[in-house]
Amino acid sequence: MLREQIKSALKTAMVAKDAHAVSTLRLIMAALKDRDIAARTQDKPDGISDEEILSLMQSMIKQRRDSITMYENGGRLELAEQEAKEIEVIETFLPKQMSEDEIGAAVDSAIAELGATSLKDMGPTMKAIRDRFAGQMDFGKASAIIKSRLA
Repeated sequence: MLREQIKSALKTAMVAKDAHAVSTLRLIMAALKDRDIAARTQDKPDGISDEEILSLMQSMIKQRRDSITMYENGGRLELAEQEAKEIEVIETFLPKQMSEDEIGAAVDSAIAELGATSLKDMGPTMKAIRDRFAGQMDFGKASAIIKSRLA
């Protein structure tokens, strides 16, 4: 249903003549189409799932945050501002992001459920977290917390 929300938002932005939202939503649709084409080669005729769409959008946000840092370091504040606006549009489709405390609690729960005791268990723990909380947390932070708890 996320796919339909994006299409609907694109139509609304086009009617409102919101050029910035239209361009950002078109970027999302293009990335989604690329992933759908790749999924068809893996015997997924319906394209990618909502969880994978959430993951795609999170990676788009991460890319833009990296770009903002580079633009700010290079003194290109207008480009950094444009990237920040794109993040705002993309974030409207993501569920509420978890706080650090909530991420820590989720990590503790996953570690307890899996019986993880060392860094060797980091992969399965990270997979469990990704499966349960797609689109809801910063997995970079989760990875750091898992590493610190299992070290």
